[in-house]
Amino acid sequence: MLFGASGYTGARVAAAMVARGLRPVLLGRDDAKLAALAGRLGGLDTAYADVADRTSLMEQIRADDVLVSTVGPFHKLGWVAIRAAVDAGATYLDSAGEAPFIRSAYEWFGPEAEGTGAALLIAFGHRYVPGVLAGALALRDAGPAAERVDVGYFGTGRGRLLSRGSVHALLGIAFEPGYAFRRGGLRDEPAGRRRRTFAVEGRPRPGLSVGASEQFALPRLAPQLRAVDVYLEERSAVVRPALGITSLVGRVRTARTAAWILAGYATRRLPAAPAEAALARATVHVVAEAFDAAGAVLARTRLRAPEAYGLTADLLAWGAGRAAEHGVAGVGALDPVTAFGLDELVKGAAEAGVVVEA
Repeated sequence: MLFGASGYTGARVAAAMVARGLRPVLLGRDDAKLAALAGRLGGLDTAYADVADRTSLMEQIRADDVLVSTVGPFHKLGWVAIRAAVDAGATYLDSAGEAPFIRSAYEWFGPEAEGTGAALLIAFGHRYVPGVLAGALALRDAGPAAERVDVGYFGTGRGRLLSRGSVHALLGIAFEPGYAFRRGGLRDEPAGRRRRTFAVEGRPRPGLSVGASEQFALPRLAPQLRAVDVYLEERSAVVRPALGITSLVGRVRTARTAAWILAGYATRRLPAAPAEAALARATVHVVAEAFDAAGAVLARTRLRAPEAYGLTADLLAWGAGRAAEHGVAGVGALDPVTAFGLDELVKGAAEAGVVVEA
Protein backbone atom coordinates (compact mmCIF):
# COMPACT_ATOMS: atom_id res chain seq x y z
CA MET A 1 0.00 0.00 0.00
CA LEU A 2 1.59 3.28 -1.13
CA PHE A 3 0.16 6.40 0.51
CA GLY A 4 1.01 9.67 -1.21
CA ALA A 5 1.52 8.11 -4.61
CA SER A 6 0.41 11.20 -6.53
CA GLY A 7 3.22 13.38 -5.13
CA TYR A 8 6.69 13.66 -6.64
CA THR A 9 8.44 11.22 -4.29
CA GLY A 10 5.43 8.91 -4.17
CA ALA A 11 5.27 8.60 -7.95
CA ARG A 12 8.96 7.71 -8.09
CA VAL A 13 8.48 5.10 -5.37
CA ALA A 14 5.54 3.62 -7.27
CA ALA A 15 7.63 3.33 -10.44
CA ALA A 16 10.49 1.73 -8.51
CA MET A 17 8.10 -0.78 -6.96
CA VAL A 18 6.69 -1.78 -10.34
CA ALA A 19 10.22 -2.11 -11.71
CA ARG A 20 10.84 -4.67 -8.96
CA GLY A 21 7.74 -6.65 -9.90
CA LEU A 22 5.50 -5.31 -7.13
CA ARG A 23 1.88 -4.29 -7.62
CA PRO A 24 1.19 -1.69 -4.94
CA VAL A 25 -2.23 -0.26 -4.24
CA LEU A 26 -1.93 3.49 -4.78
CA LEU A 27 -3.52 5.58 -2.03
CA GLY A 28 -4.19 9.30 -2.19
CA ARG A 29 -6.78 12.04 -2.32
CA ASP A 30 -6.54 13.07 -5.99
CA ASP A 31 -8.43 10.44 -7.97
CA ALA A 32 -7.41 11.87 -11.33
CA LYS A 33 -3.68 11.87 -10.55
CA LEU A 34 -3.88 8.38 -9.06
CA ALA A 35 -5.70 7.03 -12.08
CA ALA A 36 -3.19 8.57 -14.48
CA LEU A 37 -0.24 7.17 -12.55
CA ALA A 38 -1.88 3.75 -12.22
CA GLY A 39 -2.45 3.69 -15.97
CA ARG A 40 1.16 4.59 -16.77
CA LEU A 41 2.38 1.82 -14.48
CA GLY A 42 0.29 -0.95 -15.98
CA GLY A 43 -3.12 -0.63 -14.38
CA LEU A 44 -2.50 -0.63 -10.64
CA ASP A 45 -5.35 -0.59 -8.14
CA THR A 46 -6.12 2.72 -6.42
CA ALA A 47 -8.09 3.80 -3.35
CA TYR A 48 -9.00 7.08 -1.70
CA ALA A 49 -7.12 8.13 1.45
CA ASP A 50 -6.53 11.60 2.89
CA VAL A 51 -4.72 12.86 6.00
CA ALA A 52 -7.69 15.14 6.61
CA ASP A 53 -9.94 12.06 6.88
CA ARG A 54 -8.28 9.62 9.26
CA THR A 55 -10.81 6.86 8.76
CA SER A 56 -10.23 6.86 4.99
CA LEU A 57 -6.74 5.44 5.54
CA MET A 58 -7.47 3.33 8.60
CA GLU A 59 -10.19 1.47 6.71
CA GLN A 60 -7.65 0.42 4.07
CA ILE A 61 -4.93 -1.08 6.30
CA ARG A 62 -4.82 -4.63 7.67
CA ALA A 63 -2.27 -6.46 9.84
CA ASP A 64 -0.68 -8.31 6.91
CA ASP A 65 -0.21 -5.15 4.84
CA VAL A 66 3.00 -3.23 4.20
CA LEU A 67 2.19 0.48 4.23
CA VAL A 68 4.67 2.89 2.64
CA SER A 69 4.06 6.59 3.25
CA THR A 70 5.60 9.49 1.35
CA VAL A 71 3.09 12.06 2.63
CA GLY A 72 5.00 14.98 4.09
CA PRO A 73 6.09 17.18 5.66
CA PHE A 74 5.95 14.31 8.11
CA HIS A 75 6.07 16.41 11.25
CA LYS A 76 2.96 18.14 9.98
CA LEU A 77 1.10 15.42 8.03
CA GLY A 78 2.74 12.09 8.81
CA TRP A 79 0.86 11.16 11.98
CA VAL A 80 -2.21 9.67 10.30
CA ALA A 81 -0.29 7.02 8.37
CA ILE A 82 1.88 5.85 11.23
CA ARG A 83 -1.17 5.77 13.53
CA ALA A 84 -3.06 3.63 11.02
CA ALA A 85 -0.16 1.17 10.81
CA VAL A 86 0.21 0.94 14.58
CA ASP A 87 -3.51 0.39 15.15
CA ALA A 88 -3.67 -2.28 12.44
CA GLY A 89 -0.48 -4.06 13.50
CA ALA A 90 0.95 -3.58 10.00
CA THR A 91 4.48 -3.08 8.69
CA TYR A 92 5.24 0.57 7.96
CA LEU A 93 8.01 2.33 6.03
CA ASP A 94 8.32 6.03 5.20
CA SER A 95 10.52 8.62 3.54
CA ALA A 96 10.64 10.94 6.57
CA GLY A 97 13.71 13.02 7.28
CA GLU A 98 12.49 15.42 9.96
CA ALA A 99 14.11 14.87 13.35
CA PRO A 100 11.00 15.66 15.46
CA PHE A 101 8.96 13.05 13.59
CA ILE A 102 11.71 10.44 13.84
CA ARG A 103 12.01 10.98 17.58
CA SER A 104 8.26 10.77 18.12
CA ALA A 105 8.09 7.58 16.07
CA TYR A 106 10.75 5.89 18.19
CA GLU A 107 9.70 7.21 21.58
CA TRP A 108 5.89 7.37 21.31
CA PHE A 109 4.72 5.09 18.54
CA GLY A 110 7.41 2.44 19.00
CA PRO A 111 6.17 1.18 22.39
CA GLU A 112 2.58 1.17 21.12
CA ALA A 113 3.63 -0.79 18.05
CA GLU A 114 5.23 -3.44 20.24
CA GLY A 115 1.81 -4.00 21.79
CA THR A 116 -0.08 -4.26 18.50
CA GLY A 117 2.58 -6.21 16.59
CA ALA A 118 3.32 -3.39 14.15
CA ALA A 119 6.83 -2.93 12.72
CA LEU A 120 7.89 0.67 12.05
CA LEU A 121 10.81 1.49 9.76
CA ILE A 122 11.18 5.25 9.93
CA ALA A 123 13.25 7.36 7.51
CA PHE A 124 13.81 4.51 5.08
CA GLY A 125 15.26 6.65 2.32
CA HIS A 126 18.41 8.55 1.45
CA ARG A 127 18.05 9.86 4.97
CA TYR A 128 18.81 7.90 6.94
CA VAL A 129 19.37 4.35 5.69
CA PRO A 130 22.84 4.98 4.20
CA GLY A 131 24.15 6.47 7.45
CA VAL A 132 22.82 3.62 9.55
CA LEU A 133 24.38 1.16 7.10
CA ALA A 134 27.72 2.97 7.03
CA GLY A 135 27.73 3.28 10.81
CA ALA A 136 26.95 -0.42 11.25
CA LEU A 137 29.76 -1.40 8.89
CA ALA A 138 32.22 0.89 10.68
CA LEU A 139 31.18 -0.54 14.03
CA ARG A 140 31.63 -4.09 12.75
CA ASP A 141 35.17 -3.25 11.67
CA ALA A 142 35.98 -1.28 14.83
CA GLY A 143 34.90 -3.93 17.32
CA PRO A 144 33.88 -3.42 20.94
CA ALA A 145 36.40 -0.63 21.58
CA ALA A 146 34.25 1.85 19.62
CA GLU A 147 32.67 4.47 21.85
CA ARG A 148 31.68 7.15 19.33
CA VAL A 149 30.40 7.23 15.77
CA ASP A 150 30.22 10.28 13.51
CA VAL A 151 28.19 10.13 10.28
CA GLY A 152 28.28 12.78 7.57
CA TYR A 153 25.98 13.28 4.55
CA PHE A 154 27.24 15.17 1.51
CA GLY A 155 26.32 15.63 -2.12
CA THR A 156 27.83 16.57 -5.43
CA GLY A 157 26.03 18.49 -8.12
CA ARG A 158 24.52 21.91 -8.56
CA GLY A 159 21.17 23.30 -9.56
CA ARG A 160 17.66 22.73 -8.24
CA LEU A 161 18.22 19.48 -6.34
CA LEU A 162 15.32 19.67 -3.86
CA SER A 163 11.60 19.24 -4.40
CA ARG A 164 9.15 21.81 -3.07
CA GLY A 165 8.12 19.36 -0.36
CA SER A 166 11.70 18.89 0.82
CA VAL A 167 12.30 22.64 1.08
CA HIS A 168 8.99 23.08 2.89
CA ALA A 169 9.93 20.38 5.43
CA LEU A 170 13.39 21.82 6.09
CA LEU A 171 12.09 25.35 6.61
CA GLY A 172 9.10 24.19 8.64
CA ILE A 173 11.17 22.35 11.25
CA ALA A 174 13.64 25.22 11.64
CA PHE A 175 12.18 26.10 15.04
CA GLU A 176 11.66 22.56 16.31
CA PRO A 177 13.86 21.26 19.17
CA GLY A 178 16.63 18.86 18.20
CA TYR A 179 18.51 16.06 19.92
CA ALA A 180 21.85 14.31 20.12
CA PHE A 181 23.19 11.06 21.58
CA ARG A 182 25.79 12.07 24.17
CA ARG A 183 27.16 10.46 27.35
CA GLY A 184 25.36 7.23 26.57
CA GLY A 185 21.85 8.68 26.18
CA LEU A 186 19.59 10.88 24.10
CA ARG A 187 19.86 14.58 25.00
CA ASP A 188 18.02 17.67 23.85
CA GLU A 189 20.32 19.72 21.65
CA PRO A 190 19.52 22.32 18.97
CA ALA A 191 20.41 21.35 15.43
CA GLY A 192 23.55 23.03 14.18
CA ARG A 193 25.22 23.05 17.61
CA ARG A 194 28.24 21.10 16.36
CA ARG A 195 30.35 21.52 13.25
CA ARG A 196 33.09 19.34 11.81
CA THR A 197 34.64 18.52 8.48
CA PHE A 198 34.87 15.19 6.65
CA ALA A 199 37.17 14.27 3.80
CA VAL A 200 34.98 13.61 0.75
CA GLU A 201 36.63 12.85 -2.58
CA GLY A 202 39.87 14.30 -1.27
CA ARG A 203 38.41 17.62 -0.11
CA PRO A 204 37.35 18.82 3.36
CA ARG A 205 33.57 19.24 3.52
CA PRO A 206 31.96 20.91 6.57
CA GLY A 207 28.77 19.64 8.15
CA LEU A 208 26.35 20.79 10.86
CA SER A 209 24.93 18.44 13.50
CA VAL A 210 21.31 17.24 13.32
CA GLY A 211 19.01 14.77 14.99
CA ALA A 212 18.53 11.70 12.80
CA SER A 213 17.82 7.96 12.88
CA GLU A 214 21.40 7.02 13.68
CA GLN A 215 21.11 8.30 17.27
CA PHE A 216 18.47 5.63 17.85
CA ALA A 217 19.75 2.86 15.60
CA LEU A 218 23.49 2.66 16.26
CA PRO A 219 23.37 2.46 20.10
CA ARG A 220 21.03 -0.52 19.71
CA LEU A 221 23.60 -2.23 17.51
CA ALA A 222 26.52 -1.31 19.80
CA PRO A 223 25.31 -0.65 23.38
CA GLN A 224 28.77 0.47 24.49
CA LEU A 225 28.52 3.65 22.42
CA ARG A 226 28.75 6.90 24.36
CA ALA A 227 28.14 9.33 21.48
CA VAL A 228 26.58 9.34 18.01
CA ASP A 229 26.69 12.50 15.89
CA VAL A 230 25.14 13.03 12.47
CA TYR A 231 26.06 15.92 10.18
CA LEU A 232 24.41 17.37 7.08
CA GLU A 233 26.43 19.27 4.54
CA GLU A 234 26.78 22.91 5.55
CA ARG A 235 26.97 24.39 2.06
CA SER A 236 23.31 23.76 1.29
CA ALA A 237 21.44 27.01 0.76
CA VAL A 238 18.54 25.56 2.76
CA VAL A 239 20.25 23.50 5.45
CA ARG A 240 22.60 26.19 6.72
CA PRO A 241 20.04 28.94 7.47
CA ALA A 242 17.44 26.47 8.71
CA LEU A 243 19.81 24.91 11.23
CA GLY A 244 21.21 28.27 12.22
CA ILE A 245 17.74 29.50 13.11
CA THR A 246 17.07 26.29 14.99
CA SER A 247 20.13 26.74 17.19
CA LEU A 248 18.91 30.19 18.23
CA VAL A 249 15.20 29.81 18.89
CA GLY A 250 14.37 26.12 18.66
CA ARG A 251 12.19 26.11 21.76
CA VAL A 252 9.95 29.10 21.09
CA ARG A 253 6.48 27.62 20.52
CA THR A 254 5.01 30.62 18.74
CA ALA A 255 8.02 30.76 16.45
CA ARG A 256 7.56 27.07 15.64
CA THR A 257 3.98 27.68 14.55
CA ALA A 258 5.03 30.67 12.50
CA ALA A 259 7.76 28.62 10.83
CA TRP A 260 5.24 26.30 9.19
CA ILE A 261 3.18 29.25 7.97
CA LEU A 262 6.25 30.96 6.55
CA ALA A 263 7.48 27.70 5.00
CA GLY A 264 4.22 27.32 3.11
CA TYR A 265 4.35 30.92 1.94
CA ALA A 266 8.00 30.79 0.93
CA THR A 267 7.66 27.59 -1.11
CA ARG A 268 4.28 28.11 -2.74
CA ARG A 269 5.79 29.13 -6.08
CA LEU A 270 8.61 26.61 -6.19
CA PRO A 271 8.39 23.82 -8.75
CA ALA A 272 7.04 20.60 -7.26
CA ALA A 273 9.92 18.55 -8.66
CA PRO A 274 13.68 19.08 -8.70
CA ALA A 275 15.38 19.77 -12.03
CA GLU A 276 15.90 16.43 -13.76
CA ALA A 277 19.11 17.59 -15.42
CA ALA A 278 20.55 18.57 -12.04
CA LEU A 279 19.55 15.23 -10.50
CA ALA A 280 21.21 13.33 -13.32
CA ARG A 281 24.56 14.84 -12.34
CA ALA A 282 24.13 14.48 -8.58
CA THR A 283 25.52 11.88 -6.20
CA VAL A 284 25.23 11.22 -2.48
CA HIS A 285 28.28 10.56 -0.29
CA VAL A 286 28.06 9.20 3.27
CA VAL A 287 30.99 8.80 5.65
CA ALA A 288 30.90 6.99 8.99
CA GLU A 289 33.81 6.99 11.43
CA ALA A 290 34.13 4.96 14.63
CA PHE A 291 36.37 6.23 17.45
CA ASP A 292 37.75 4.77 20.66
CA ALA A 293 37.57 6.46 24.06
CA ALA A 294 40.72 8.48 23.33
CA GLY A 295 39.34 9.84 20.04
CA ALA A 296 41.42 7.67 17.72
CA VAL A 297 39.73 6.53 14.52
CA LEU A 298 39.21 2.77 14.61
CA ALA A 299 37.31 2.32 11.35
CA ARG A 300 35.89 4.36 8.50
CA THR A 301 33.23 3.46 5.93
CA ARG A 302 32.47 5.46 2.80
CA LEU A 303 29.35 5.01 0.68
CA ARG A 304 28.49 6.51 -2.69
CA ALA A 305 24.99 6.49 -4.13
CA PRO A 306 22.87 8.01 -6.90
CA GLU A 307 20.82 11.17 -6.43
CA ALA A 308 18.66 11.35 -3.35
CA TYR A 309 15.16 10.88 -4.75
CA GLY A 310 16.04 7.90 -6.91
CA LEU A 311 17.88 6.37 -3.97
CA THR A 312 14.89 6.89 -1.68
CA ALA A 313 12.54 5.33 -4.22
CA ASP A 314 14.74 2.28 -4.73
CA LEU A 315 15.35 1.76 -1.01
CA LEU A 316 11.64 1.96 -0.18
CA ALA A 317 10.77 -0.38 -3.05
CA TRP A 318 13.36 -2.91 -1.90
CA GLY A 319 12.35 -2.63 1.76
CA ALA A 320 8.64 -2.96 1.04
CA GLY A 321 9.16 -5.94 -1.22
CA ARG A 322 11.48 -7.65 1.22
CA ALA A 323 9.06 -7.06 4.10
CA ALA A 324 6.08 -8.32 2.11
CA GLU A 325 7.84 -11.51 1.03
CA HIS A 326 9.98 -12.37 4.05
CA GLY A 327 8.69 -10.20 6.90
CA VAL A 328 10.92 -8.28 9.28
CA ALA A 329 12.69 -9.29 12.48
CA GLY A 330 10.89 -7.78 15.43
CA VAL A 331 8.10 -5.35 16.22
CA GLY A 332 8.02 -1.75 17.40
CA ALA A 333 10.26 0.98 15.99
CA LEU A 334 13.03 -0.87 14.14
CA ASP A 335 16.25 0.21 12.50
CA PRO A 336 16.98 -1.29 9.07
CA VAL A 337 19.86 -3.46 10.29
CA THR A 338 17.75 -5.09 13.00
CA ALA A 339 14.78 -5.47 10.66
CA PHE A 340 16.60 -7.12 7.76
CA GLY A 341 20.06 -8.08 8.99
CA LEU A 342 23.29 -6.35 8.01
CA ASP A 343 24.17 -8.66 5.12
CA GLU A 344 20.70 -8.39 3.56
CA LEU A 345 20.73 -4.62 3.98
CA VAL A 346 24.09 -4.43 2.20
CA LYS A 347 22.60 -6.43 -0.69
CA GLY A 348 19.45 -4.33 -0.80
CA ALA A 349 21.38 -1.08 -0.72
CA ALA A 350 23.61 -2.34 -3.53
CA GLU A 351 20.49 -3.02 -5.61
CA ALA A 352 19.52 0.62 -4.98
CA GLY A 353 22.91 1.76 -6.30
CA VAL A 354 24.80 2.18 -3.03
CA VAL A 355 28.51 1.41 -3.42
CA VAL A 356 30.79 0.71 -0.46
CA GLU A 357 34.06 2.42 -1.39
CA ALA A 358 37.45 1.13 -0.42
